[in-house]
Amino acid sequence: MTAVIMAAAEAVSVVKDGDTVLVGGFGMAGMPVELIDALIEHGAGDLTIVSNNAGNGDTGLAALLAAGRVRKVVCSFPRQSDSWVFDGLYRAGKIELEVVPQGNLAERMRAAGAGIGAFFSPTGVGTPLAEGKESRVIDGREYVLEYPIRGDVALIRAHVADRMGNLVYRKTARNFGPVMATAAAVTIAQVSRIVDIGALDPEAVVTPAIFVNRLVAVSAPAASSAPTAPAASSAPTAPAASSAPADRQEPA
Repeated sequence: MTAVIMAAAEAVSVVKDGDTVLVGGFGMAGMPVELIDALIEHGAGDLTIVSNNAGNGDTGLAALLAAGRVRKVVCSFPRQSDSWVFDGLYRAGKIELEVVPQGNLAERMRAAGAGIGAFFSPTGVGTPLAEGKESRVIDGREYVLEYPIRGDVALIRAHVADRMGNLVYRKTARNFGPVMATAAAVTIAQVSRIVDIGALDPEAVVTPAIFVNRLVAVSAPAASSAPTAPAASSAPTAPAASSAPADRQEPA
Protein backbone atom coordinates (compact mmCIF):
# COMPACT_ATOMS: atom_id res chain seq x y z
CA MET A 1 0.00 0.00 0.00
CA THR A 2 1.26 3.47 -0.86
CA ALA A 3 0.21 6.41 1.32
CA VAL A 4 -1.50 9.29 -0.44
CA ILE A 5 0.53 12.52 -0.42
CA MET A 6 -1.63 15.64 -0.23
CA ALA A 7 -1.99 19.13 1.21
CA ALA A 8 -2.99 19.51 4.86
CA ALA A 9 -6.46 20.89 4.10
CA GLU A 10 -7.31 17.95 1.87
CA ALA A 11 -5.80 15.43 4.28
CA VAL A 12 -7.95 16.46 7.25
CA SER A 13 -11.15 16.70 5.21
CA VAL A 14 -11.85 13.12 6.31
CA VAL A 15 -12.59 14.31 9.87
CA LYS A 16 -16.33 14.50 10.60
CA ASP A 17 -18.38 16.12 13.32
CA GLY A 18 -18.36 13.94 16.44
CA ASP A 19 -15.17 12.05 15.55
CA THR A 20 -12.59 10.89 18.07
CA VAL A 21 -9.24 12.34 17.00
CA LEU A 22 -5.93 11.14 18.43
CA VAL A 23 -3.39 13.98 18.45
CA GLY A 24 0.31 13.26 18.90
CA GLY A 25 2.67 15.34 20.96
CA PHE A 26 4.19 15.70 24.40
CA GLY A 27 3.43 19.34 24.98
CA MET A 28 4.58 20.92 21.72
CA ALA A 29 7.18 18.20 21.01
CA GLY A 30 5.88 16.18 18.11
CA MET A 31 2.58 18.07 17.86
CA PRO A 32 1.32 18.23 14.24
CA VAL A 33 0.55 21.95 14.40
CA GLU A 34 -0.07 22.41 10.67
CA LEU A 35 -2.55 19.53 10.59
CA ILE A 36 -4.38 21.02 13.58
CA ASP A 37 -4.50 24.42 11.90
CA ALA A 38 -5.98 22.75 8.82
CA LEU A 39 -8.53 20.98 11.01
CA ILE A 40 -9.61 24.33 12.46
CA GLU A 41 -10.13 25.67 8.94
CA HIS A 42 -11.97 22.49 7.96
CA GLY A 43 -14.63 23.23 10.57
CA ALA A 44 -15.45 19.79 12.02
CA GLY A 45 -16.79 20.11 15.57
CA ASP A 46 -18.12 18.21 18.58
CA LEU A 47 -14.79 16.36 18.59
CA THR A 48 -13.32 14.11 21.27
CA ILE A 49 -9.58 14.80 21.42
CA VAL A 50 -7.18 12.22 22.85
CA SER A 51 -3.73 13.61 23.60
CA ASN A 52 -1.13 13.75 26.35
CA ASN A 53 -1.90 17.40 27.17
CA ALA A 54 -4.88 19.72 26.82
CA GLY A 55 -3.07 22.38 24.82
CA ASN A 56 -0.20 24.81 25.32
CA GLY A 57 -0.37 28.57 24.95
CA ASP A 58 -2.60 29.66 22.09
CA THR A 59 -1.32 27.48 19.23
CA GLY A 60 -1.86 23.91 18.04
CA LEU A 61 -4.29 21.97 20.18
CA ALA A 62 -5.04 25.05 22.30
CA ALA A 63 -6.18 26.89 19.18
CA LEU A 64 -8.53 24.03 18.30
CA LEU A 65 -10.05 24.22 21.78
CA ALA A 66 -10.35 28.01 21.57
CA ALA A 67 -12.23 27.65 18.28
CA GLY A 68 -14.95 25.73 20.13
CA ARG A 69 -14.55 22.56 18.10
CA VAL A 70 -13.90 20.15 20.98
CA ARG A 71 -16.56 18.55 23.18
CA LYS A 72 -14.29 16.36 25.30
CA VAL A 73 -10.59 15.98 26.07
CA VAL A 74 -9.05 12.68 27.16
CA CYS A 75 -5.52 13.30 28.43
CA SER A 76 -2.95 12.80 31.18
CA PHE A 77 -1.92 16.41 31.92
CA PRO A 78 -4.83 18.84 31.45
CA ARG A 79 -3.34 21.73 33.41
CA GLN A 80 0.04 23.39 33.45
CA SER A 81 1.39 26.95 33.43
CA ASP A 82 0.35 27.63 29.83
CA SER A 83 -2.93 25.71 29.61
CA TRP A 84 -5.14 28.76 30.11
CA VAL A 85 -7.37 28.00 27.11
CA PHE A 86 -8.45 24.62 28.44
CA ASP A 87 -8.63 25.96 31.99
CA GLY A 88 -11.05 28.70 31.00
CA LEU A 89 -13.26 26.35 28.99
CA TYR A 90 -13.37 23.75 31.75
CA ARG A 91 -14.24 26.27 34.45
CA ALA A 92 -17.03 27.63 32.24
CA GLY A 93 -18.45 24.13 31.78
CA LYS A 94 -17.86 24.24 28.04
CA ILE A 95 -15.71 21.13 27.76
CA GLU A 96 -15.60 17.65 29.28
CA LEU A 97 -12.48 16.05 30.70
CA GLU A 98 -11.37 12.49 31.29
CA VAL A 99 -8.00 12.16 33.02
CA VAL A 100 -6.12 8.97 32.17
CA PRO A 101 -2.74 8.09 33.76
CA GLN A 102 -0.07 8.41 31.10
CA GLY A 103 0.90 4.73 30.99
CA ASN A 104 -2.73 3.70 30.75
CA LEU A 105 -3.32 6.24 28.00
CA ALA A 106 -0.55 4.75 25.89
CA GLU A 107 -1.57 1.17 26.66
CA ARG A 108 -5.25 1.77 25.92
CA MET A 109 -4.33 3.01 22.45
CA ARG A 110 -1.81 0.21 21.97
CA ALA A 111 -4.54 -2.27 22.93
CA ALA A 112 -6.81 -0.82 20.25
CA GLY A 113 -4.12 -1.28 17.63
CA ALA A 114 -3.32 -4.80 18.79
CA GLY A 115 -6.94 -5.97 18.85
CA ILE A 116 -7.00 -6.45 22.62
CA GLY A 117 -10.54 -6.23 24.01
CA ALA A 118 -9.53 -4.96 27.47
CA PHE A 119 -6.75 -5.35 30.02
CA PHE A 120 -6.21 -5.12 33.77
CA SER A 121 -3.92 -2.42 35.16
CA PRO A 122 -2.87 -1.60 38.74
CA THR A 123 -2.58 2.11 37.92
CA GLY A 124 -5.33 4.17 39.49
CA VAL A 125 -6.41 1.57 42.05
CA GLY A 126 -7.75 3.27 45.15
CA THR A 127 -8.17 6.66 43.46
CA PRO A 128 -11.20 8.43 41.94
CA LEU A 129 -9.94 7.33 38.51
CA ALA A 130 -10.93 3.75 39.37
CA GLU A 131 -14.49 4.56 40.44
CA GLY A 132 -17.11 2.64 38.51
CA LYS A 133 -14.59 0.32 36.90
CA GLU A 134 -14.45 -3.44 37.27
CA SER A 135 -11.64 -4.61 39.55
CA ARG A 136 -9.98 -7.93 40.20
CA VAL A 137 -7.33 -9.25 42.55
CA ILE A 138 -4.61 -11.14 40.65
CA ASP A 139 -1.77 -12.79 42.59
CA GLY A 140 -2.66 -10.73 45.60
CA ARG A 141 -2.66 -7.36 43.82
CA GLU A 142 -5.71 -5.35 42.85
CA TYR A 143 -6.21 -4.27 39.24
CA VAL A 144 -8.86 -2.29 37.35
CA LEU A 145 -10.21 -3.13 33.93
CA GLU A 146 -9.31 -0.67 31.17
CA TYR A 147 -10.76 -0.57 27.66
CA PRO A 148 -9.04 0.37 24.38
CA ILE A 149 -9.16 3.90 23.03
CA ARG A 150 -9.86 3.85 19.31
CA GLY A 151 -9.69 6.86 17.06
CA ASP A 152 -11.55 7.69 13.89
CA VAL A 153 -8.52 9.73 12.84
CA ALA A 154 -4.98 10.13 14.17
CA LEU A 155 -2.97 13.30 13.53
CA ILE A 156 0.71 12.63 14.18
CA ARG A 157 4.06 14.18 13.35
CA ALA A 158 7.12 12.25 12.20
CA HIS A 159 10.49 13.37 10.86
CA VAL A 160 10.84 11.62 7.49
CA ALA A 161 8.58 9.35 5.46
CA ASP A 162 9.08 7.45 2.25
CA ARG A 163 6.47 7.47 -0.48
CA MET A 164 5.02 4.23 0.80
CA GLY A 165 4.29 5.82 4.18
CA ASN A 166 6.99 4.29 6.40
CA LEU A 167 7.84 6.75 9.19
CA VAL A 168 11.00 7.71 11.04
CA TYR A 169 10.70 9.97 14.09
CA ARG A 170 13.13 12.47 15.60
CA LYS A 171 14.07 11.90 19.24
CA THR A 172 11.35 12.70 21.81
CA ALA A 173 9.00 14.01 19.12
CA ARG A 174 8.19 10.33 18.62
CA ASN A 175 6.22 10.03 21.91
CA PHE A 176 2.63 8.83 21.23
CA GLY A 177 2.86 8.79 17.43
CA PRO A 178 3.53 5.05 16.97
CA VAL A 179 0.66 3.82 19.17
CA MET A 180 -1.77 6.39 17.80
CA ALA A 181 -0.98 5.33 14.24
CA THR A 182 -2.09 1.79 15.02
CA ALA A 183 -5.22 2.79 16.96
CA ALA A 184 -6.99 4.93 14.34
CA ALA A 185 -9.08 4.05 11.31
CA VAL A 186 -7.27 6.77 9.34
CA THR A 187 -3.77 8.02 10.19
CA ILE A 188 -2.50 11.31 8.80
CA ALA A 189 1.20 11.99 9.28
CA GLN A 190 2.86 15.39 9.02
CA VAL A 191 6.52 15.02 8.08
CA SER A 192 9.45 17.30 7.31
CA ARG A 193 10.23 15.56 4.03
CA ILE A 194 9.27 12.60 1.89
CA VAL A 195 11.94 10.43 0.27
CA ASP A 196 11.84 7.71 -2.37
CA ILE A 197 10.96 4.16 -1.46
CA GLY A 198 14.12 2.37 -0.38
CA ALA A 199 15.86 5.49 0.91
CA LEU A 200 15.05 4.75 4.55
CA ASP A 201 17.02 2.19 6.54
CA PRO A 202 14.43 -0.50 7.36
CA GLU A 203 15.95 -0.83 10.83
CA ALA A 204 15.14 2.85 11.49
CA VAL A 205 11.47 2.63 10.52
CA VAL A 206 9.25 2.86 13.60
CA THR A 207 5.77 3.06 12.07
CA PRO A 208 5.29 0.77 9.05
CA ALA A 209 3.40 2.12 6.06
CA ILE A 210 0.47 -0.22 6.64
CA PHE A 211 -0.63 2.09 9.48
CA VAL A 212 -0.34 5.35 7.49
CA ASN A 213 -3.04 6.53 5.10
CA ARG A 214 -2.13 10.12 4.27
CA LEU A 215 1.11 12.10 4.23
CA VAL A 216 1.56 15.86 4.44
CA ALA A 217 5.02 17.34 3.87
CA VAL A 218 5.76 20.48 5.86
CA SER A 219 9.32 21.61 5.19
CA ALA A 220 9.38 24.27 7.92
CA PRO A 221 6.94 23.43 10.73
CA ALA A 222 5.61 26.35 12.75
CA ALA A 223 7.94 27.26 15.59
CA SER A 224 6.41 27.56 19.02
CA SER A 225 7.42 30.70 20.88
CA ALA A 226 7.37 30.94 24.63
CA PRO A 227 3.73 31.66 25.53
CA THR A 228 2.72 34.58 27.70
CA ALA A 229 -0.08 33.90 30.12
CA PRO A 230 -3.05 36.27 30.01
CA ALA A 231 -3.73 38.44 33.04
CA ALA A 232 -5.68 36.67 35.76
CA SER A 233 -7.59 38.13 38.66
CA SER A 234 -6.69 35.32 41.02
CA ALA A 235 -4.61 32.17 41.12
CA PRO A 236 -6.53 29.22 39.61
CA THR A 237 -7.36 26.12 41.54
CA ALA A 238 -7.20 22.64 40.10
CA PRO A 239 -10.48 21.52 38.50
CA ALA A 240 -12.04 18.20 39.38
CA ALA A 241 -11.57 15.49 36.77
CA SER A 242 -14.23 13.16 35.48
CA SER A 243 -13.51 9.47 35.86
CA ALA A 244 -16.05 8.48 33.23
CA PRO A 245 -14.51 6.19 30.60
CA ALA A 246 -13.73 7.54 27.15
CA ASP A 247 -16.39 7.09 24.52
CA ARG A 248 -15.78 3.70 23.01
CA GLN A 249 -16.71 3.49 19.38
CA GLU A 250 -15.72 1.42 16.44
CA PRO A 251 -13.86 3.24 13.64
CA ALA A 252 -16.13 4.29 10.80
